[in-house]
Order: sequence, then C-alpha cells, then structure tokens
Amino acid sequence: MEIWLIITTIAVGLLGVVFFYLSQKQARERANIERQLAGFAEATKSLQDLQREFAGRIDQLSTQSALERAQLTEMLHNRLDGVSSRINDGLKEQGETTAKSLGRIGKHLEVIDRAQENIKDLAGQVIGLQDILDNKQARGAFGEVQLENLVRSILPPSAYSFQASLKTGKRVDCLIKLPNPPGSICVDSKFPLESYHQIHKAEDDGALKRAQRDFRTAVLKHVTDIRDRYIIAGETAESALMFLPSEAVYAELYANFQDVVEQSYRARVWIVSPTTLMATLNTVRAVLKDARMREQAGVIQTEVQNLMGDIGRLDKRVENLQKHFDQANRDVHEIMTSSNKISRRAERIDEMQLDDDSSALESLNPPTG
Repeated sequence: MEIWLIITTIAVGLLGVVFFYLSQKQARERANIERQLAGFAEATKSLQDLQREFAGRIDQLSTQSALERAQLTEMLHNRLDGVSSRINDGLKEQGETTAKSLGRIGKHLEVIDRAQENIKDLAGQVIGLQDILDNKQARGAFGEVQLENLVRSILPPSAYSFQASLKTGKRVDCLIKLPNPPGSICVDSKFPLESYHQIHKAEDDGALKRAQRDFRTAVLKHVTDIRDRYIIAGETAESALMFLPSEAVYAELYANFQDVVEQSYRARVWIVSPTTLMATLNTVRAVLKDARMREQAGVIQTEVQNLMGDIGRLDKRVENLQKHFDQANRDVHEIMTSSNKISRRAERIDEMQLDDDSSALESLNPPTG
C-alpha cells in the first residue's frame, strides 16, 4: 500500500510538473503569437501606409507622365513637320538635280551614240586594213603609200623620186637624191608580216622556234635583195634603207633578232621604221640644205660684194644730199635775214609817215593863248 501510495504520489507530482511545463510553454507560445500578431498588425499598418503613399506616387507619376507625353507629342509633331519640310525640299532639289542629270545623261548618250557610230566606222576600217594586210600585194602597196606620205611630208619635191628606174633596169620604191658624197640613197619597203604573226601565234617552243627561223630568213632575204639590187657603184650611195611600215615588227626585230640587225649592218642596209625614217629624212633635209648653201656660196659672195658697192654709192649720194640740205639751210637763213631787214625798214617808213601827219595837223590847228 505504501509503495502504491508513493508511486501514485510520484506520478501525481510528475503530472503536475508536466502540466506546469505545458502551461508555461503554452503561455510562452501564446505570448509569441501575440507578439507576432502585434508585429503583423504593425506590418499591415505600414503596408497600408505604403499603399497610400504608392497610390499618391502613382497619381503624381500619371500626371507627370501625361504632361511629358503631351510635350513629347508636341515635340514629335514639330520634328515631323521639320523633317517633312526638309524631305520636301530635298525631294524638290533632288528632282531638279535628277532632271539636270538626266539631261546630261541624254547628252552623254548622244555622244556615246556618235562614238559608237565612229567605232563602227573604225571597225569597218580596221577590217578593211586587216584585209589589206592579209593580201601580200595589197600589203606591199600599203607600205609604199606610207613611205610616200612620210617622204612627201618632210623633203622638198626635188629631193626624191618614187618608182625610180636605175641603170640596171631595177625600179626602187623611193630614190632620195643627195649630192656626192654620199650620193642618192635607195629606200625599199618590205613587210614580213606572216612570219611575225606566226611568232605571236606560236603555242609551244617548237612552233615558236620555227616561226623565229622563218622570220629571220624572210628579213635576211629582203636585206640581201636590197643590197644586190639597190647598192650600185657610181650611181647610188654605198648603203640603202629597208623600210618596215610597222613599229611592232621593227621592235620585234631589234629586241629578239640582234644577229639579223648586225648582218644588215654588214650588208650596209639600214632597217628603219616610220619613226626612225622620219628622223633620217630630217637629217637628209639638213644635208640638202647645207649642200645648197655650199652650191650658192659663190653666188652669195658675189651678191654680197655687189651689195657692198651699192652701199658705198648710197653713202656718197647721201653725203651729196646732205650737202644740198646744208646749202638750202644757209639759203633759207640768208633769206630770213633779208626779210627781217625789209620788215624793219618798212616799220621805220611807217613811223616817219605818222610823224609827218602829226606835223600837218598841228599847222592846221595853231595853239591859242
């Protein structure tokens, strides 16, 4: 019994302790809840204050935004008006510029049309020239015509002769007449065009070598023919000219066939192009002028002597004329002296007559007194 009583007492004590602990815990939790509720109430109040403040800010922002939107709208309208005005002015100016440009383009198109017509004509002429160059006889005539034009434009007519006959019966394209030495120079036109074209059309080394061999052979044959036909002792100079009417063929020869050029030098056949022939003809003209001066030197000297005699006679006649002028001056001076004397005598006579008249008046009107 006592044990159960003790156990019951302990149990009741424990339950009391538990109930006390639970009541304390519940009180603490209730206090915490009340504090949390109080904080929540304060937070709610703060939130309400923030809401009211936010609502005021929103109203203020709405008003300010409406004002700024109105200002922005007005500014955009103004800028749009300015941009529209500038665009209109720019479009107008661009239209005027475009109209002017179209006018200039039209003029340019007219020029282009005329140029195209000229190009067509030139193309026809080039085709005609190509046809001439493809024909060997026509090509030779082309070279002769070019040679004649160059010679006629530089030398006087008495200094040359075309298709001149030599004593051997050969005819040369042009014979330039120079005094001895060196004597008349023969100029023959040659145009080795086929072999030159083969050089530039060659597609491999073998074809190129064959074309170069043909070109070398053709030029050397022309050099030999000119040497044998147109260098004649006692009739022509000791050298002759071979005229190539193409600067391209001439450049190819001197650039890549120096051995051929040296052989032409040894044969005393000078190879010339249109440009170098012009320089040569100008030199010939100077030589002709010097030769004529030498031929006329005696005549000029005689004429100068005659001129000196004429000048001496002119000096004597001028001296005689000067003497006549001096004598005339002296005569005029003496005549003026006599005239002055006569004038003074006449004045004295007039004075004497006036004095005589005054005396007569005084005798007619005697003084009273």
